[in-house]
Parts: sequence; C-alpha cells; structure tokens
Amino acid sequence: MSSSRHTGAADEPWFGSPSGALPDDADAVLVGRAWSPAARGPSVVVVRGDELVDVTQTFPTVRDLCEQEDPAAAARDASGPVLGDVADVLANTATVVRTDERPWLLAPVDLQVLKAAGVTFTASMVERVIEERAGGDHREAARVRRELAAAALGADISRIVPGSAEATRVKEYLTEHGLWSQYLEVGIGPDAEIFTKGPVLSAVGTGAAVGVLADSSWNNPEPEVALVIQSSGRAVGATLGNDVNLRDIEGRSALLLGRAKDNNASCALGPFIRLFDDAFTMDDVRTMSVQLEIRGTDGFRLEGVSAMEEIARDPEDLVSQLVGRHHQYPDGVVLMLGTMFAPVVDRDLAGGGFTHRLGDVVTISAAPLGALVNVVDHSEECPPWTFGVRDLMTALADRGVL
Repeated sequence: MSSSRHTGAADEPWFGSPSGALPDDADAVLVGRAWSPAARGPSVVVVRGDELVDVTQTFPTVRDLCEQEDPAAAARDASGPVLGDVADVLANTATVVRTDERPWLLAPVDLQVLKAAGVTFTASMVERVIEERAGGDHREAARVRRELAAAALGADISRIVPGSAEATRVKEYLTEHGLWSQYLEVGIGPDAEIFTKGPVLSAVGTGAAVGVLADSSWNNPEPEVALVIQSSGRAVGATLGNDVNLRDIEGRSALLLGRAKDNNASCALGPFIRLFDDAFTMDDVRTMSVQLEIRGTDGFRLEGVSAMEEIARDPEDLVSQLVGRHHQYPDGVVLMLGTMFAPVVDRDLAGGGFTHRLGDVVTISAAPLGALVNVVDHSEECPPWTFGVRDLMTALADRGVL
C-alpha cells in the first residue's frame, strides 16, 4: 500500500451539509451519539428537523432507548436541550477538521455487542472460496477465479436455499470433485457464520478513519446493513456498516478471522440508527440497495451495489441464529448482515485485483439510511480506542443520569 496520507477529507461536500448524509425521508426517526465537550462524554441524540436534541437525561445510553417497547415512539417523545445543528455537528465530525470545543458524531451504538454475519451472498461466498484456495495470495486468486468460473460454481449455487435438501446434494457433488470449502459450508449449509466483529464501544462513526493493518497487502471494505437488536431478540432499527476485511490474512487460514476482522478502527457504523416504525420496516431492509464508492488520492474510483434482495439468508433467520435460548445479549446486539461486494477489478497490476491505498475515501450509502463516509488509514495510525465501558459509566455518573 502507498504510504501517502489523505489530507483532503474536509473537502467532501457531506462534511458541511446534511445533504446526502441523512436519509431521503424527512420523517425518518434517527437516533445516535455525539461527543459533548460540555459533558466531557457521549450524548444520546435524536435528529429533530435541523437540530440534534440531547435526550441523555431520559435515555443515558442508546441501549436504554432501544430497549423500550416502541423505541421510535420513545425517540419522538423524548425531550432535552439542543446539542447543535445537524449541519454544524456533521461539519465538525471528520477527524481531519475536528475542533474539540464543538460536538461531533460518534458511532450510533454503545453497549450493544458488535457482531457480523459472513458469506451471506453468493458473490462474496465464491470470493471467500477463492481466498482460501489461493492461500491469501492475490496473484494466485486470478487463476483460481478462472478455475471456479469454468466449473460454473457460482451459477450452480446462486439459487440454493441454505440448509435445504438441494444444498446437501450440491455439497456431496462438490466434495466428490474436490471443490468443497468451509466457506461453502456456511454459505449453503444450515448454520450461518456469525462472529464477533469487535468489543463493545470499539466501533467508529462516520467521518473517522477506518483501519487496515499495515502488513496487509490485500484488503477491502464490506458495505453492509446492520440491524440493531434489543435484548428480547427483536430488531428495532438499522444503520450502515463497514465490516473491513483483510483478505490476505483470512485467506491464509479461517482461524485468523479475528486478526483479519477485529483491529483498531476496523468496524464503522452510522451515521445514525433509523428506528423501525410504520414508514420503515424489516421489509424495507430486505429490499434495500447499498451503494459503495471508493475514491483514491491516486484518482482511482470504484463503485458497487449490494442488493439485499440477493441475500441467501433472510435477516430474521440470521437474527434467530444469533439471539435465542442458546445465546442472550442483555444490552442488545448489532448484527452486520454481510455483503455481496467483493471487488475483483485490478487497481495496480493485471490480475492483482483491488486493495485499499491509504487515503481512500469510502462512502457507503442507502437512500433510507443516509451515508457512512470514512477515510482509510493503517489501524496502527488511527486514533487509538481509549474510551471504554468504565469511562462511559463515569461520564454518565458525573452527569447524574445513572
């Protein structure tokens, strides 16, 4: 990767205006978190018109708000002081332009556990098989991709219902021909791949740097819809996520998933949670299109789309595999639903595929959810994660809300 640093993030138009950063629906119920310099800690905020209303006195954490019987109604009814104009807070959110005396946005979740589902789209499943067979070598991946295309692997499994009798027959066929993979197991088998993306409170929000390890030479963003789920197992809203992936490291061994997925600033969520109500439901998630744009300081530009209609496992099925009698989350959980985006376009060398360069501006957007924008840096150089659960409890105690 190039060692150049990105310094032009402040020129991105979204930083100075809510246009594009917020959903296209003015009636959307949006909640999130913002750092309040006056309170020396995070505030729970609700978007109300052009303003951010601080509702921390009523709901000390986003977890508390999401645990309500009707979170959207609770957010509409909550009152509090105005923390600032949405446009002003957005303009102060990018790390490269931030002024510590003014509020800025954070990741919109707090005490929820950060989880992610993998290999939920056929396109990304085939790419995971390629990573595995190539041993994490992006140069070898081009040859393996041609081999699997010749076997028509993607076409054979694109319509299979995971866990079905047909899936079992395909597994037997592929095993006989030496093409079975652990990624196919979780892609079309009965059990989904669900893993811990990062510790509680470690996610970064829009405008922050997002990190890849310095020793990774093959990596990419993963634009996803993330469900916000309360302790009962009921999904109450959605936001956008970037489940950053280090393809060379995971490709060497699936047992390196933690190193490939859980690093400083490797999980981005935001900009806000849109709570479910009559105007926005799980059916809207099922039909959503998630756009990805990558713009590099070298002039490189890449665009892609993930159509949620092509997901192999229904979001509710993934939620049921995550939460139930087998596993509980008393403070709720966030579940990133996976992506079909696995870029294969060559960036530098023929057959070399795509990998990030430092300074890449990654924009993940969906009309009902707005836009999540981050700038790529090495995880080792991103601001370290220092504000943990003890710090949050202390900040809330100092405000007299615990």
